Amino acid sequence: MVNRLRLWTGVHSWSSLICTLFLLLLCVTGLPLVFHDEIDAWLGATIQAPALPADAPLASLSAVVASAEARYPGEFIQSMSWVQGGPHTMLVFMAKELRAGFGGYHALVIDARTAAVLSEPRQRVRLTQVLLALHRELFVGLPGMLLMGVMGLLFVVSIVTGAMIYGPFAQKIGFGEVRRGRSKRLKWLDLHNLLGIVLLAWTLVVGVTGVINTLADPLFAYWRGGQLTDMLAPWHGKPTPTPLVSLDRALAAAERAVPGTTPESVAFPYSAFGSPHHYMIWMQGRTPLTSRLMTPVLVDAETAAVTDARGLPWYLRALELSRPLHFGDYGSLPLKLIWAAFDLLTIVVLVSGVYLWVVRRKRPSGGEVAA
Repeated sequence: MVNRLRLWTGVHSWSSLICTLFLLLLCVTGLPLVFHDEIDAWLGATIQAPALPADAPLASLSAVVASAEARYPGEFIQSMSWVQGGPHTMLVFMAKELRAGFGGYHALVIDARTAAVLSEPRQRVRLTQVLLALHRELFVGLPGMLLMGVMGLLFVVSIVTGAMIYGPFAQKIGFGEVRRGRSKRLKWLDLHNLLGIVLLAWTLVVGVTGVINTLADPLFAYWRGGQLTDMLAPWHGKPTPTPLVSLDRALAAAERAVPGTTPESVAFPYSAFGSPHHYMIWMQGRTPLTSRLMTPVLVDAETAAVTDARGLPWYLRALELSRPLHFGDYGSLPLKLIWAAFDLLTIVVLVSGVYLWVVRRKRPSGGEVAA
């Protein structure tokens, strides 16, 4: 039993030490990201539609398309979003050439009720975008994401081994007890153990969902090369129809194919991220949970017939459900405040763990087992 406890103690100590610096970075950058919606609104990064009566009808999508094309004649709409633009607004991406890549397009914010252009956001980087890039990938893309994934796995190992160590430890001094009358090291040891156990479930959830999120790019690439390729195979090499069927007809067909959903975004046939022969309409559920579960619907841009509609595979569904859970986005402000408090307490656990390791290295062997 003693040898096993020493083994778990060693695994806990070294797995924690290796990932601590990265975890501190994740906690510091993750704290403001919990409130990314509020920060974007405070910094003026979101566009508010003008006040209209609550029962004001929505404009047709054909009117929205016409408004965008009138603003930039000769350009091509790449995609439209019902979500990113905010309430009563739509975000329309346009480009001068067909199937433009990232950076080759610009955005218009259009009022979904009047089809009027409200704004043309500049391609400036928001504070929350910088923090998210640092949090996800250390500004180095996929290698940074995979490195963060490894650090997340080490974090999960440290959580599990810490819990295994705390069981025998709590039997000696009592569960949750903090020895205040002893040395400073013992007090911090007890606080470290107590906070670690209190945060056990939360840190496991955040750690596991964080690891899943680091695999987003490889998982979507795998899906594009597999299921999406199969969906598009019958139309490979076919040209883009001229003219396109109206987006209103295409959306109506998608809603009939996947009842109980609403549109999240649509990739036009001109887009590099869809099909040259289809509108690719992404449909989502209507509840906070099902709104994270997307279904891509391929609508023939010539006939408005739905040619395919498949739910995402299990691994992408797990990914989409894990994203809001990681940042506490399933709830309103109260849940975000709880997430922020747990984030701050996790920083205390990390810093106290490093302190205990440094102090223990200075002590002769035979001291207490640190969890």
